[in-house]
Amino acid sequence: MRCYILIRALLFELLLQQVSAAFGATASSIRAIYLFKDVLKSNTASLKSSGFNSVIIFGVGIIDNGDIMYYSNTPGSTDTLVASNGSYVGGAALADKVSSFKTGDTGINRIEISMNAQHVRDLMANPGPGPETRVYRNFAALKEAWKLDAVNNDDESIYDVASTVTFAKMLGKVGLKYTIAPYTYTSFWTSVKTQVNSGLAEPNLLLDRVYLQCYDGGAGNDPGSWQNTLGMKVVPLVWVTNDSKPSQGITAAQARSRFTSWNSRSAVAGGGYWNDYDIEKMGLSYTAYGEVLTSVFP
Repeated sequence: MRCYILIRALLFELLLQQVSAAFGATASSIRAIYLFKDVLKSNTASLKSSGFNSVIIFGVGIIDNGDIMYYSNTPGSTDTLVASNGSYVGGAALADKVSSFKTGDTGINRIEISMNAQHVRDLMANPGPGPETRVYRNFAALKEAWKLDAVNNDDESIYDVASTVTFAKMLGKVGLKYTIAPYTYTSFWTSVKTQVNSGLAEPNLLLDRVYLQCYDGGAGNDPGSWQNTLGMKVVPLVWVTNDSKPSQGITAAQARSRFTSWNSRSAVAGGGYWNDYDIEKMGLSYTAYGEVLTSVFP
């Protein structure tokens, strides 16, 4: 009898561990999509209900005085100044649309903006990253208006470690997380990650996500190799079917195959898509691509 009770207790404990592990995977799996299209013209309802939990709005950039622009990248739309001299100036319609990703019936719990490194080095040198500076106050204003969670660095040309680290730490003081989207130059990104996260540990990392480009210039990237080099999990990105570089686009079925393979070999942090404004432009389905992520990264 005692042996039977002990076996039952051990089986129950094993079940609890499995349930806990499954819950942890659910809580931490990243299902991301980049939004290149003007969000005012995007199908927000489909994005919110297709299984994605993170959206990264591409085309936000700093100009030389520290103000922030939103570059629409969409026919019929215009570039918009969204933060100037410490205030949000992008208009209520845009702020309401962006913040709505996380409200109502939605699976999205994280909103990021993606930018390159233009003017970062100069602004971090003068006037610097202090809370009184225009650039600091602009990001604080944009965070509040758009309900932002993070800023994504898509630097593909400048690669200055010192200013990148200073900028990331400034954003941390604003209350934002910092993420990166590399496709090459592992030594640069490793230095940035190490310095930005110095003295920090999970779950309080400042640089908390790596969106690894596995298409176009990064088509040959192996997520497992990058994970080993960086010392943290990555989120591999693939490019959806598109008419810009058709050879780089993949169908939802092909995406499932790649994500499944990468995850089985290397246990990645999730998956995501580079999406120019391809899904809507090409008449594709957010649901089809989203379901791939919910099945591979539940």
